[in-house]
Amino acid sequence: MLFAVASKDGKEINQHFGHVERFLIYQVEEDVVTFLEERPVEKYCRFDPEHPLRAHTLKDTADALKGCRAVVCSMIGEAPKMELERLGVEPYVVEGEIEPVLRDLARVL
Repeated sequence: MLFAVASKDGKEINQHFGHVERFLIYQVEEDVVTFLEERPVEKYCRFDPEHPLRAHTLKDTADALKGCRAVVCSMIGEAPKMELERLGVEPYVVEGEIEPVLRDLARVL
């Protein structure tokens, strides 16, 4: 199972969804957590009077995260959360060390 993680340091889930410029992609199989790659995305939280909800950015982010079961971040606004869910990406808000959190999520998903 693949997870996209919002992390500033690669150790903790400690970044707001809207501030991410790259997601860390992890695979979890039988309680083994493996870092696979970084996937760049356009930062969602930017002033854009033409597109205040930035749905185009969320679609691009969802496309970049194809194959991931969930996005794990420390915070996410209601509008991007609902749009990601509509696009088939499940957002989870949690903080903590990446590996134990991903193991726990993989057990319940």
